[in-house]
Amino acid sequence: MSSTSSKRGIIYAIAAYGSWGLFPLYFKAVAGVAPVEVLAHRALWSFVVLAVLVAVLGRWTELGRELRSGKLLAMLGLSTLLIAVNWLLFIHAVVSGQVLQASLGYFLNPLINVLLGVVFLRERLRPYQTLSIMLALVGVVVLVCFLGEVPWIALTLALTFGLYGLMRKILPVDGLVSLTVETLAMAPVALAYIGYLGATRPGAGSSLGTLGLLALSGPVTTIPLLFFGAAARQLRLSTMGILQYLSPSLQFLLAVVAFREPFSMAQIVSFGCIWTAIAIYTAVSFRAARHDRMALVEPFGADP
Repeated sequence: MSSTSSKRGIIYAIAAYGSWGLFPLYFKAVAGVAPVEVLAHRALWSFVVLAVLVAVLGRWTELGRELRSGKLLAMLGLSTLLIAVNWLLFIHAVVSGQVLQASLGYFLNPLINVLLGVVFLRERLRPYQTLSIMLALVGVVVLVCFLGEVPWIALTLALTFGLYGLMRKILPVDGLVSLTVETLAMAPVALAYIGYLGATRPGAGSSLGTLGLLALSGPVTTIPLLFFGAAARQLRLSTMGILQYLSPSLQFLLAVVAFREPFSMAQIVSFGCIWTAIAIYTAVSFRAARHDRMALVEPFGADP
């Protein structure tokens, strides 16, 4: 992989994660709409945006070819399910005032990426990287013990997006085509649900301002995902994990500073463990990079 390609991949990743870090601002703006309805509009308008892009770029032939592959469609079906669950749960977390738990999920996601890299892509961990995984686990356990409940939103967000990133890496198609197929799979269901709401609840959520905000979910969703798909094809899973810290950091700041969500002692201890794990993992990764400049920019699955 060339140095230019590697740098471009890092820029794409920063653009994607920075955008996702500001997502709560958008979903707070549509908090008056039910999460499932927001998800339906998000899927439908995302497909509209992507269909226009595919048409402009003249890639309908390539898209049609991919749709004829049964194995590829099965894989894209799984990735569609993963991203749909992730989208819905994140919207629920924001509108229900649980942005802190959502940010916890995305703080955990880089470490989930590391585990997935080890299990599925045979990437090897150094001892201190293993320690970082254990510290993150301690952080989750502390939260469970103090609050008396499993942070299921955080864990589900981390796992679904980690698996989605893995699927994106191994799929033999680029980000635009795969994302178009994913939203195409969701679009008919989304359109049917929106039609059902219109028939059973006339006038609900139909103000011009609300419809405009819901339509905006198309570009708000697709642009960061396209950046993410481009980055995922050019960077290692562990590199994506390091760069992803930008997203939950911004979400954490929004939750505490802008949304005034309570921050308990249990959360302080839990986040402290996870932030320490992140610091250890990042330090070890960049130390390794000094000995091998390609350590952070090899493709997924390449031996460290």
